[in-house]
Amino acid sequence: MAKKTYITESGLENLKEELAQLTNIERPKISRQIAEARDKGDLSENAEYDAAKEAQGLLEMKISILQDKIVNSVIIDKSMLTTDTVQIMNIVKIKNLNNNAEMTYTIVSDAEADLKAGKLAINTPIAKGLLGKKVGDIAEITVPNGKIKLEILEISL
Repeated sequence: MAKKTYITESGLENLKEELAQLTNIERPKISRQIAEARDKGDLSENAEYDAAKEAQGLLEMKISILQDKIVNSVIIDKSMLTTDTVQIMNIVKIKNLNNNAEMTYTIVSDAEADLKAGKLAINTPIAKGLLGKKVGDIAEITVPNGKIKLEILEISL
């Protein structure tokens, strides 16, 4: 059985839009490329045909992965969320006690992660270290560069 993924309604819509793009636009485009390459003759020495078939395989794999993500998604009911402790979909303001830098992140599912937009995937070491902590708690987290101490300044929705 596949692992359930918690996701927002907008995140699920983004996945569905991406799947529609791949199945309705990209798949027919690759099929046309394969047909054009096949029309050029001997397939055993046709690099265009081989490239198009490889692209088709990669596309089908991506479509399959997206379909699995969509089927196994569970939409998060925001009305059930609290700000008592850090959990998925919370906006967390933290202070790095090593350099006094303050940062704000939204803890999201892996499918919605976008560090540039301040969306931190729940399965990252930092998010895992913050989960369950309260305002004022200090989380000591091991990251590739060593250990960092993060103080929870604020939790919101």
